[in-house]
Amino acid sequence: MEIKKITPKELEEQLKGRKPFVLDVRAEEKFREYHVENSYNIHKSAIFENQEDVISTLPKDREIIVTCTTGNSAAKCAKILAEKNYHVSLLEGGITAWKDYNEQKGGEKHE
Repeated sequence: MEIKKITPKELEEQLKGRKPFVLDVRAEEKFREYHVENSYNIHKSAIFENQEDVISTLPKDREIIVTCTTGNSAAKCAKILAEKNYHVSLLEGGITAWKDYNEQKGGEKHE
């Protein structure tokens, strides 16, 4: 199953409009250091371990953009969520790419 990928630039465009549901699956400490504005943090282990009480809090009626540091864990989480009929996309390059993109365009830092 191929998961749709979006670039940091595409995410920025989406954030200006309908406010996508951005799911950050990194550890809480890393999330607190830097994250996409208005994103939600659920650690990847909750998804890997199939913790339904946590997973069921995610919206099924909206696109969920999954991210992590570089995209590897997010890809695994996105695949699991897609198998559960969630509409998921993957932020290409993860938070590292998002941060680089914002720094390159002189954007504000969220540190």
